[in-house]
Amino acid sequence: MNKKTFLCSWSGGKDSCYVFHLAVAQGLDPGVLLNVLNEYGDRSRSHGIPKEILEAQASALQLPIHFFESTWSDYERLYIQNLKLLTHTYNLNTSVFGDIDIESHRAWEEKVSEAANLKAMLPLWKQSRKQLVEDMIDYGIEAMIVSCNHTLGPDFLGRMVDKTLVKDLENLGVDVCGENGEYHTLVINAPMFHKKIEVAILDNEESTNYNFASLQLI
Repeated sequence: MNKKTFLCSWSGGKDSCYVFHLAVAQGLDPGVLLNVLNEYGDRSRSHGIPKEILEAQASALQLPIHFFESTWSDYERLYIQNLKLLTHTYNLNTSVFGDIDIESHRAWEEKVSEAANLKAMLPLWKQSRKQLVEDMIDYGIEAMIVSCNHTLGPDFLGRMVDKTLVKDLENLGVDVCGENGEYHTLVINAPMFHKKIEVAILDNEESTNYNFASLQLI
């Protein structure tokens, strides 16, 4: 097997979309997207994005997306189990992740990838967070904030990631990339999408420490 076929850990947000682009730009062949749902199977565990919207993104990329449901306690065991399945099904040799500089995340991704005989690839690793966001914007990724902490508040839900947002985040002393979980995004369009994803924000939900947009595919 000469060409490397990769699995992309797909959150639906800007970082996973950008690493997908970078992996393809480096000559790797996309095989499948992987997303972990909550134990109810209706939305992603990490970003809270409805399953049907993630499916629409995969359709826009003309790729299969593989889901599995998990609690946090079963997460690692099921992740490895599904990686092994996908490695066999799609003849994979590489797994691509969007983390930037949190060492514990990288160590975990390398651990689970090795268990499935995959090489973990982190194209964003140790790059400038601000520069990465600006590169994503310049590349043409259109991403909206769909959840955020109370430092930002509900008024940030639905805002697009653009250079005005970067300045506003800097003025608030918030990491512009949201790498520490300050906010999460949903990509609605990108150069590799064959069509734009149309979504509506129906309502805002609030938990103890986070704000969420209730999303619907339209």
